[in-house]
Amino acid sequence: MEVLSKIINLCINLKSNFKYYAGIGLLLIIFALYKFEIFENRLALQNIPNNMVLIPGGEYLMGSDKSESYTNEKPVHRVVVSSFFMDKYEVTNHQFLQFVNETGYTTTAEKKISWGEMARQLPDGTLKPPDSLLEPGSLIFKASSYPIPLNDESSWWEWKKGASWKHPSGKNSSIKEIMDHPVVHVSWDDAVAYAQWAGKRLPTEAEWEWAARGKKKDAIYPWGNESINEEPLKANFWQGHFPYVNTERDRYYFTSPVGSFKSNEYGLFDMAGNVWEWCSDFYHINSYVYDKEKGTCINPKGPKISYDPSEPFAIKKILRGGSFLCNDSYCSGYRVSRRMSSSKDTGLMHTGFRCVKDIIG
Repeated sequence: MEVLSKIINLCINLKSNFKYYAGIGLLLIIFALYKFEIFENRLALQNIPNNMVLIPGGEYLMGSDKSESYTNEKPVHRVVVSSFFMDKYEVTNHQFLQFVNETGYTTTAEKKISWGEMARQLPDGTLKPPDSLLEPGSLIFKASSYPIPLNDESSWWEWKKGASWKHPSGKNSSIKEIMDHPVVHVSWDDAVAYAQWAGKRLPTEAEWEWAARGKKKDAIYPWGNESINEEPLKANFWQGHFPYVNTERDRYYFTSPVGSFKSNEYGLFDMAGNVWEWCSDFYHINSYVYDKEKGTCINPKGPKISYDPSEPFAIKKILRGGSFLCNDSYCSGYRVSRRMSSSKDTGLMHTGFRCVKDIIG
């Protein structure tokens, strides 16, 4: 009987110890998960800012070596980005108006052009233009009435005195009926000022491309590999013969209300078409070559300086996503890897932005 009693007590102790160690093991697993980003992301879901979505961090191959890719999209290189929040939509006229009303901010296009600032971005000896061309204004799209060569962008852009974010087609135009459209004619400096006011920032180029890919590996567009020209249309872009015939199969000639087309798998709208979007990075023609040499780039923030051999004196920033003017015949800016740049003090009729926000903790 004594032996049997000892055996029973031993079994009870083993069972008790098993529960104890199992409990400790469970706590360790929970702690480990807490340290991993997947657990962090679940917590973040409880506090996603209004009209933003959580973009979980990850690793991907940035750029493209496909046949339609431009030189500055190469070489493909490995990038890791941490999780962040991103605006579902491009910043609208309504939102920008709130910012201006609260701060009294004046955009670049609303200011008289400083010849001293401009001269620094031009070759030595460039003559000063007439004062009439230094008045506040911006560049607007000008359609041609017949086919023209596509190697000179000045053929379809026109400097318009008085054009700005609140007068997108010139001083006699208004945003009154398009408050839900993306704000345009904003320079990089304007976008940064808005982002700071909103408690956010501009995305890095690596963050933007990762988010645009929408969980899809090696896809051409935010929705996958189906041609942008296939019905149903998935973005606001130029259909027809650029820049003289737009058939408007997408129902829009210029910008469209944000969210007019289906989102990608992250819930982001208009990551292709509508307006180009500013990123925080400088543009350097060789930046991808340098990044490739580094191996895996973790949260890259772009080159320290700007360099474009076609405009060597201009300080340029990255633009992504394409616009209502993009067409396969010359631009294809709606591809997730497509890169464009513009001087940071320039606003155009097809340029806007969206913001991101860091996850704290």
